Amino acid sequence: MADSLSKDQRSEVMRRIRSKDTYPEIQVRQALHASGFRYRLHDSKLPGKPDIVLPRHKAVVLVHGCFWHGHGCKLSHVPSSNVAYWTAKITRNQTRDKKNAAALEALGWRVFTIWECDLQSGLQRVAKALKAQ
Repeated sequence: MADSLSKDQRSEVMRRIRSKDTYPEIQVRQALHASGFRYRLHDSKLPGKPDIVLPRHKAVVLVHGCFWHGHGCKLSHVPSSNVAYWTAKITRNQTRDKKNAAALEALGWRVFTIWECDLQSGLQRVAKALKAQ
């Protein structure tokens, strides 16, 4: 299927997509802060620059968009145009995510992933694990 937007229009749409400070990420940060957790953002000293770093708990929280990280839920469909590109792109993202999580765990960090489609239960799971420590 052909793209309904021109190349310039598609470029403008893609340029507006954020890689940090996304709506789900801000929701998670607000909830963690309201629960009394203090954190750092996008620590470049750690593999993959995790979204949220809780140094006191030696934990990181990765907030993943279902589409970009290939969750498999209803939000993670592959676009009907340029299927080969999107399949390869999402596969590369998943490979990178696994590599970064393994590197963080090897450094002794606990890695929590919260998916865009599951913010509330993901937040509850992370807060419960951090409070139990």
